[in-house]
Amino acid sequence: MSDIPKTRIDENAIKAWRITFFLNGLFLYIVPAFFYALYYFEESVGVLLPAITAPGAFVIHVIIITLLPKLRWNRWRYDVNDQGVDMLRGIIIKKRTIVPMNRVQHVDTKQGPIYRRYGLSSISLSTAATTHEIPALDDQTADELRTRISELVRKVREDV
Repeated sequence: MSDIPKTRIDENAIKAWRITFFLNGLFLYIVPAFFYALYYFEESVGVLLPAITAPGAFVIHVIIITLLPKLRWNRWRYDVNDQGVDMLRGIIIKKRTIVPMNRVQHVDTKQGPIYRRYGLSSISLSTAATTHEIPALDDQTADELRTRISELVRKVREDV
Protein backbone atom coordinates (compact mmCIF):
# COMPACT_ATOMS: atom_id res chain seq x y z
CA MET A 1 0.00 0.00 0.00
CA SER A 2 2.85 2.40 -0.66
CA ASP A 3 1.17 4.07 -3.64
CA ILE A 4 -0.79 7.23 -2.97
CA PRO A 5 -4.56 6.56 -2.74
CA LYS A 6 -6.36 7.50 -5.94
CA THR A 7 -10.09 7.46 -5.15
CA ARG A 8 -11.59 10.89 -4.50
CA ILE A 9 -14.61 11.70 -2.41
CA ASP A 10 -17.73 13.10 -4.13
CA GLU A 11 -17.41 16.58 -5.64
CA ASN A 12 -20.67 17.63 -3.95
CA ALA A 13 -18.56 17.71 -0.78
CA ILE A 14 -17.42 21.18 -1.82
CA LYS A 15 -20.99 22.52 -1.74
CA ALA A 16 -21.81 20.77 1.53
CA TRP A 17 -18.61 21.98 3.19
CA ARG A 18 -19.26 25.56 2.02
CA ILE A 19 -22.58 25.53 3.86
CA THR A 20 -20.96 23.94 6.92
CA PHE A 21 -18.09 26.45 6.91
CA PHE A 22 -20.56 29.32 6.45
CA LEU A 23 -22.54 28.23 9.51
CA ASN A 24 -19.44 27.54 11.63
CA GLY A 25 -17.87 30.82 10.50
CA LEU A 26 -20.73 32.80 12.03
CA PHE A 27 -18.92 32.35 15.35
CA LEU A 28 -16.23 34.70 14.00
CA TYR A 29 -18.65 37.57 14.52
CA ILE A 30 -18.89 37.04 18.29
CA VAL A 31 -15.76 39.12 18.94
CA PRO A 32 -16.89 42.14 16.87
CA ALA A 33 -20.36 41.90 18.43
CA PHE A 34 -18.78 41.88 21.88
CA PHE A 35 -16.71 44.96 21.05
CA TYR A 36 -19.76 46.76 19.60
CA ALA A 37 -21.74 45.97 22.75
CA LEU A 38 -18.85 47.17 24.87
CA TYR A 39 -18.64 50.35 22.81
CA TYR A 40 -22.39 50.89 23.14
CA PHE A 41 -22.50 50.41 26.92
CA GLU A 42 -19.05 51.77 27.88
CA GLU A 43 -18.24 55.28 26.81
CA SER A 44 -14.54 54.79 27.52
CA VAL A 45 -14.16 52.11 24.82
CA GLY A 46 -13.39 53.56 21.41
CA VAL A 47 -15.01 52.66 18.14
CA LEU A 48 -11.70 51.55 16.62
CA LEU A 49 -11.75 47.98 17.96
CA PRO A 50 -15.22 47.11 16.62
CA ALA A 51 -14.47 48.91 13.35
CA ILE A 52 -11.38 46.76 12.79
CA THR A 53 -12.63 43.37 13.99
CA ALA A 54 -15.90 43.31 12.02
CA PRO A 55 -14.33 43.67 8.54
CA GLY A 56 -11.54 41.33 9.61
CA ALA A 57 -14.05 38.67 10.62
CA PHE A 58 -15.88 39.14 7.32
CA VAL A 59 -12.70 38.74 5.24
CA ILE A 60 -11.68 35.60 7.15
CA HIS A 61 -15.21 34.20 6.79
CA VAL A 62 -15.19 34.76 3.02
CA ILE A 63 -11.76 33.14 2.66
CA ILE A 64 -12.86 30.13 4.71
CA ILE A 65 -16.01 29.67 2.63
CA THR A 66 -14.42 30.12 -0.79
CA LEU A 67 -11.01 28.48 -0.48
CA LEU A 68 -11.05 25.79 2.20
CA PRO A 69 -13.75 23.46 0.80
CA LYS A 70 -12.04 23.15 -2.60
CA LEU A 71 -8.58 22.69 -1.02
CA ARG A 72 -9.94 20.09 1.36
CA TRP A 73 -11.63 18.20 -1.48
CA ASN A 74 -8.44 18.27 -3.58
CA ARG A 75 -6.43 16.71 -0.75
CA TRP A 76 -8.88 13.97 0.30
CA ARG A 77 -8.19 10.56 -1.25
CA TYR A 78 -8.77 7.00 -0.14
CA ASP A 79 -8.46 3.41 -1.34
CA VAL A 80 -9.89 0.16 -0.02
CA ASN A 81 -8.29 -3.22 -0.70
CA ASP A 82 -7.93 -6.63 0.96
CA GLN A 83 -5.24 -5.40 3.35
CA GLY A 84 -6.96 -2.25 4.63
CA VAL A 85 -8.25 1.27 4.11
CA ASP A 86 -5.72 3.89 3.04
CA MET A 87 -6.67 7.55 3.62
CA LEU A 88 -4.73 10.67 2.62
CA ARG A 89 -5.88 14.11 3.69
CA GLY A 90 -4.74 17.49 4.97
CA ILE A 91 -4.45 21.01 3.62
CA ILE A 92 -1.21 22.19 5.20
CA ILE A 93 -0.03 19.01 6.88
CA LYS A 94 -0.70 15.84 4.90
CA LYS A 95 -1.90 12.97 7.04
CA ARG A 96 -1.95 9.42 5.77
CA THR A 97 -3.68 6.70 7.73
CA ILE A 98 -3.76 3.03 6.87
CA VAL A 99 -6.32 1.01 8.81
CA PRO A 100 -5.64 -2.75 8.50
CA MET A 101 -8.76 -4.82 7.86
CA ASN A 102 -8.01 -7.10 10.81
CA ARG A 103 -8.23 -4.04 13.14
CA VAL A 104 -11.66 -2.85 12.00
CA GLN A 105 -14.36 -3.69 14.53
CA HIS A 106 -17.37 -2.17 12.82
CA VAL A 107 -18.33 0.15 9.98
CA ASP A 108 -21.00 2.86 10.16
CA THR A 109 -22.49 5.32 7.71
CA LYS A 110 -23.59 8.75 8.86
CA GLN A 111 -25.64 11.45 7.18
CA GLY A 112 -26.59 14.84 8.61
CA PRO A 113 -29.06 17.33 7.14
CA ILE A 114 -26.48 19.10 4.94
CA TYR A 115 -25.08 15.85 3.57
CA ARG A 116 -28.63 14.57 3.02
CA ARG A 117 -29.42 17.63 0.87
CA TYR A 118 -26.54 16.70 -1.46
CA GLY A 119 -27.00 12.92 -1.32
CA LEU A 120 -23.81 12.35 0.68
CA SER A 121 -22.84 10.07 3.55
CA SER A 122 -19.73 9.49 5.65
CA ILE A 123 -18.24 6.13 6.54
CA SER A 124 -16.76 5.58 10.00
CA LEU A 125 -14.33 2.76 10.64
CA SER A 126 -14.05 1.88 14.32
CA THR A 127 -10.99 0.14 15.73
CA ALA A 128 -10.14 -0.64 19.34
CA ALA A 129 -8.18 2.60 19.60
CA THR A 130 -10.13 5.17 17.58
CA THR A 131 -12.56 5.93 14.77
CA HIS A 132 -11.54 6.96 11.26
CA GLU A 133 -13.89 8.69 8.84
CA ILE A 134 -14.13 8.93 5.08
CA PRO A 135 -16.38 11.96 4.51
CA ALA A 136 -18.70 12.97 1.70
CA LEU A 137 -19.28 9.88 -0.39
CA ASP A 138 -22.42 9.68 -2.47
CA ASP A 139 -25.04 7.51 -0.78
CA GLN A 140 -24.72 4.56 -3.15
CA THR A 141 -20.92 4.50 -2.94
CA ALA A 142 -21.07 4.76 0.86
CA ASP A 143 -23.49 1.80 1.09
CA GLU A 144 -21.40 -0.30 -1.31
CA LEU A 145 -18.17 0.59 0.48
CA ARG A 146 -19.64 -0.18 3.91
CA THR A 147 -20.78 -3.59 2.65
CA ARG A 148 -17.44 -4.27 0.94
CA ILE A 149 -15.41 -3.35 4.03
CA SER A 150 -17.67 -5.51 6.22
CA GLU A 151 -17.17 -8.46 3.88
CA LEU A 152 -13.40 -7.94 3.79
CA VAL A 153 -13.28 -7.79 7.60
CA ARG A 154 -15.32 -11.00 7.84
CA LYS A 155 -13.01 -12.68 5.31
CA VAL A 156 -9.88 -11.64 7.22
CA ARG A 157 -11.33 -12.88 10.52
CA GLU A 158 -12.27 -16.24 8.95
CA ASP A 159 -8.72 -16.66 7.61
CA VAL A 160 -7.19 -16.23 11.05
